[in-house]
Amino acid sequence: MSAIRLNNLDIAYGDTKVVHGVNLDIAEGESFALVGESGSGKSTILRAIAGLAPDWTGEIAVLARPRSHAIERAVARQVQMVFQDPYGSLHPRKTIDAVLSEPLEINSIGNRGDRVEAMLQAVGLDRRFRFRFPHQLSGGQRQRVAIARALMLEPKVLLLDEPTSALDVSVQAEILNLLKRLRREQGLTYLLVTHNLPVVSFLCDRLAVMRHGRIVEVADVALLKRGDLAEPYSRELLAATQGRASLTV
Repeated sequence: MSAIRLNNLDIAYGDTKVVHGVNLDIAEGESFALVGESGSGKSTILRAIAGLAPDWTGEIAVLARPRSHAIERAVARQVQMVFQDPYGSLHPRKTIDAVLSEPLEINSIGNRGDRVEAMLQAVGLDRRFRFRFPHQLSGGQRQRVAIARALMLEPKVLLLDEPTSALDVSVQAEILNLLKRLRREQGLTYLLVTHNLPVVSFLCDRLAVMRHGRIVEVADVALLKRGDLAEPYSRELLAATQGRASLTV
């Protein structure tokens, strides 16, 4: 079954169209990446899937269910998003317990204390972090909390918007290893936005290369690892990453 299917998706901000005719079919359990330069429309696609960019035409289906332009609670329980900035995505005046309990309260799910502690443990944080505030955590710890929050409703799909780009390289590796383990243990589907091709090589099965709001190539990650991408723009992106230090994972 498809986890995410996009058919002829156009997205605009006001009179400016930023995504043009995107078609994608991401299988359940797959880890898929959208790559390209800043401004190519990658994060906008994630926001449309999540219900945060309502000005779109075409079709969006999540787990075989077409979604509307509104924020739908049923979709939100199946699809959650992890944002780029762990400093900005957590409320500074709420404890970690409050942050993780909030989605449970909204959806009238009980046994909140046990669920919060179990999810902290799942992302590698012990119970002593439960009543701390975000400013008392490191960047990597905050991103673990953000991932835990996304998983509190036991979704099937995670939308990952540059989830490691704001972190130090050593911490990036820890978060990527965590994401890889969680996908395996919980049977998750990932749609990852990044410009970091080593991250794609480590975490993903396939990728789509975007330019100016359009997909120019879809390829298996095996082709990326071999440096055998077909489109000239894709090869330019790959060449731009060569010579940089590899991500240690």
